[in-house]
Amino acid sequence: MKTFFRVFGYAQNIGVRFTLYGVYMLISVIFSAVNLAMLMPLLKVLFNPGEEGSVPVNPGPFRLNIDYVSDYFNFYFNTIIAENGPARALLFVCIVVFFSVFITNIFRYLSSIVSAKIRLDVIKNIRMKVYDRVTSLHIGYFSNERKGDLISRMTNDVLEVDNTILASPKSLFREPVTIIVYFIVLFKISFELTIFTILVLPVAGGILSEIVRRLKRRAIQSQESLGRIVNILDETIGGMRIIKAFNAKKYVTRVMEEENEHYRKVNLSYYYKKELGSPVSEFLGVGIVLIIMYYGGTLVLNQTSSLEASEFITYLAIFSQIISPAKSFSQAFSGIQKGIISASRIFSVIDKEPEIRDTTGAVNIERFSDSIVFDNVDFAYNEDNKVLRNINLKIGRGQSVALVGPSGGGKSTLADLLPRFYDPTAGRVLLDGRPLTDYTLESLRSQMAIVTQESILFNDTVFNNIAFGLGDADPDRVIHAAQVANAHDFIMELPEGYNTNIGDRGLKLSGGQRQRLSIARAVMKDPAILILDEATSALDSESELLVQEALTNLMANRTSLVIAHRLSTIQHADKIVVIQDGQIIETGTHDELVSRGGMYKKLSVMQNT
Repeated sequence: MKTFFRVFGYAQNIGVRFTLYGVYMLISVIFSAVNLAMLMPLLKVLFNPGEEGSVPVNPGPFRLNIDYVSDYFNFYFNTIIAENGPARALLFVCIVVFFSVFITNIFRYLSSIVSAKIRLDVIKNIRMKVYDRVTSLHIGYFSNERKGDLISRMTNDVLEVDNTILASPKSLFREPVTIIVYFIVLFKISFELTIFTILVLPVAGGILSEIVRRLKRRAIQSQESLGRIVNILDETIGGMRIIKAFNAKKYVTRVMEEENEHYRKVNLSYYYKKELGSPVSEFLGVGIVLIIMYYGGTLVLNQTSSLEASEFITYLAIFSQIISPAKSFSQAFSGIQKGIISASRIFSVIDKEPEIRDTTGAVNIERFSDSIVFDNVDFAYNEDNKVLRNINLKIGRGQSVALVGPSGGGKSTLADLLPRFYDPTAGRVLLDGRPLTDYTLESLRSQMAIVTQESILFNDTVFNNIAFGLGDADPDRVIHAAQVANAHDFIMELPEGYNTNIGDRGLKLSGGQRQRLSIARAVMKDPAILILDEATSALDSESELLVQEALTNLMANRTSLVIAHRLSTIQHADKIVVIQDGQIIETGTHDELVSRGGMYKKLSVMQNT
């Protein structure tokens, strides 16, 4: 139940709202019980219309308890019969029931409104908490987790929490209160019969609890399977071009079909048990009513109790009304198991602590001014996968440094250490003579811009993609950034210019156009340090010329770390670093490295052959 109550902790002013909900609900339940209790005087009037009624007995000074309220009602009711006759008393009962029903529904509505506000608050806050945590986690987390499963937790699991846990106050709070209030009335009518009833109820409770226990395991399997389905859908949509090119439709369809069938079987097993709760609870409820009817009937027939026929009928009517809330409570308690599993999956993300964070005492860096130093840096994704070994490298302010070498050598990983996407497992990375961990992440990353091989764009306008993350951007600055990136001309040819939506991941644009928008975004940020990761490798020759010119404009007067596969694009770099198997094996200018006849020359000859 810890998870259950934690969910409601995400509501605003939860104490005040739950208090209001409880008060409104209690008033509604009390007047609902009054409606049923009115059956007793009504039956007395109808069954004994000729009697003059009992001698009215004044209950005395006011006392705040149920006995006084009951005694005063009987006093007033008998007074009406004595003075005005049964017909007037019947009218009085009808008026009381009318106003009681009105009050019941007014406060039921108010409690529902409060419940809705709690529910919507919780969903909004949980969804934003998960989103905030996901965007705070280090890059490595997303390599180990399925993207589709994360999306499923933020959508399907949140929806499941809404439909079960957050929909439960009526069933888990109102219904038990209803049952308690009704039992108080039942005790008032017949203490002996109610004690007998309570002794019979645990049998039903034991059977239902066993059904609930078996639901939990299936609920876990169901949500995990749904996460895998979302992941398959995400990969299918993202890889549609490859699926069609390789005629892999049958293969991916089979994978989807197998997981979908597994999901169906798991949920079928879940619903077998879940839906069993309702008929079992109803069957047990009716059985208990029949037992009570027999036992109570013998008390009336044998006159071994003060219980009158009208009181016994009222007793049965009230007890029969307990079956519905008890059934609702049983269903909610069964369904809530799935919600708790979903909430646990959500909280496993929320509780995940970011491995990359600001250290205590971290300061802001105003502007990079001196050098970047990799000091005996090692890095490993795990103990068995050491990617970088003993890296020593200095990059002066304004220098352009190129990283080249065979694929998988660790070039991109080395670049990822600079914005602290990862931290070294040994050694230090220094910026202006201080470890990167001395600076706040926000101020550190504000010094840098990244242009990658895959253009990361968003389903938004051209303008907003260039000004991404900068809030209210100056239109003149956006246009200038596009001009520097050789993007302005093609942007003006778009249907709505800078206000044109470029589609999901910018797919309405060509590869070269997308890359130039990425460069414009980097220009807009005006970074002191520029990281270019294979920024032209995926382009055709014509696009590469335009993009390379844009990159040259961008790199002017900036410190640049360039990862390149095509050596022709980095021949003019101030320093070229050759990395193989996670180690620096050569350093120098293009001419120096060619003259040495090492790995760099071999790569150069291969590309020029």
